[in-house]
Amino acid sequence: MELFDAIRRRKTTNGHFLPDPVSEEHQRTLMELAGRAPSQLNSQPWRFVLVENRDTIETVARISGESMTEAMSNGTFFERYKPYFRFSKDEMERRRDGMLFDKLPAPLRPFTSQAFTSRGQKLMNTLRVPHTLGEENRKLVAGSPLLLGVMLDRSEYRPGELSSFYSVFSMGAAMENVWLSTLELGMGIQFVSFPMEVPGKWDLIVDLLKVPAEYELMAVYRLGYLPPEQRRPAIDWSSHQRKLASQYVFRETVDNPQQGWDEPLVPGER
Repeated sequence: MELFDAIRRRKTTNGHFLPDPVSEEHQRTLMELAGRAPSQLNSQPWRFVLVENRDTIETVARISGESMTEAMSNGTFFERYKPYFRFSKDEMERRRDGMLFDKLPAPLRPFTSQAFTSRGQKLMNTLRVPHTLGEENRKLVAGSPLLLGVMLDRSEYRPGELSSFYSVFSMGAAMENVWLSTLELGMGIQFVSFPMEVPGKWDLIVDLLKVPAEYELMAVYRLGYLPPEQRRPAIDWSSHQRKLASQYVFRETVDNPQQGWDEPLVPGER
């Protein structure tokens, strides 16, 4: 696969994976390519833990699902991320960022304008939307053949110091290598983020994975092979839009947006 094509096709997998185990060869490939990322002074601050044990995956799935239900029931998730929620194609086309909720159960569609009000929150709780989403999240994580824990060495990751920025930057580069490589291997990947949204839940994951004091667990991802057809859950979103070059590229000074680059180089893609 050409590199440019892989970058343009990169996406998050919201749906289910095949139950097939991820081969050791592919796991080894992903880890080798992660280790090829750039890092300050070649410090290579990243550490990874590969998880295939079913009991561990089921436990992470339960924690993730419960966290999603709690964060959505008490409104903290919507309050934190409401600037990125879109409920119309027109808004998505105008903003060109965030997540378009283009798949919702019929009873919810008339109430999207109230999504961030107390009435809307009560309605969603009455309809058990947080429980539905939490259970769907649990199933997605539980059905993953492989989890990947991403850690940083605390000797490099020292919040408040410049080395911390360098190490997080390097971790991002390593994970982008992994993300792009999944395309070549017929795999998908998704960030398991909800245990980070609820106080105390992330510590449960840290203890479960036996992360030592000298490492900081930064993220957990679920990975697996993609089925021929992806089934979308009952409540789902898309995030295909990207900002136009004139919205994020400037020429010479930041008061001069780049002109003439808004049309994609690849026909039919944006």
